Amino acid sequence: MVANLPYYITSAILRHFLDAQHKPTSLTVMVQREVAERMAARPPEMSLLAVAVQFYGTPKVVFRVPPGAFRPPPKVESAVVHIEVYERGARPVQPTSEESFFRVVHAGFGQRRKQLANTLSTGLDLPKHEVTDALRAAGVEPTRRAETLDLREWEALEKQLAGALTALPESRSQ
Repeated sequence: MVANLPYYITSAILRHFLDAQHKPTSLTVMVQREVAERMAARPPEMSLLAVAVQFYGTPKVVFRVPPGAFRPPPKVESAVVHIEVYERGARPVQPTSEESFFRVVHAGFGQRRKQLANTLSTGLDLPKHEVTDALRAAGVEPTRRAETLDLREWEALEKQLAGALTALPESRSQ
C-alpha cells in the first residue's frame, strides 16, 4: 500500500490496514514528520501509535519532505515511512490475545506522564495492588511510565494481567 495520509486520520487508517484479515505486506506512507517519528520511536519516547505500528511491522523513516516540495507549501514538514508488515506468527511478541494486549496498552497510555501502576489500575478498573504485583512479575517497575516500555515488556505485562482481564466485563475494562 502506498498513500499520502492526512494527519487527523493517520492512526485510524494504519490500524485499519494493519489489523485487517488480509494485510498488505508493506506500507509506504507520507505523513506529518512528527507522526512518522512517533511511529518509529523507541523507549523512552514510545506512544500508543508506536506500539500499535510496531506490533504489526517494522517502521522506518525513509526520508523527509520539506514544505517547499508542495504548492502551496504546508506549514508542516512531512516524511515518508516504510512499514514492513510481519507475517502472522512472525511478530516479535506473542501476547495471550491481541485484544487483551491492546486493552492493556490503551489503559497504560490513558493518562499521559502518570506512573503505570496508577494508569493501569484506573484504566482497567483493577485494584492497584493487583496491578503492582503484575507489573513486578513482568519485570516492570510500577513507577515507570508507559512511554518507557518496549513491546516485549507490554507482552509480559499483558500475560501477567490476562487472567484478571478475562474476569472483567468488557464495559469495565475500556
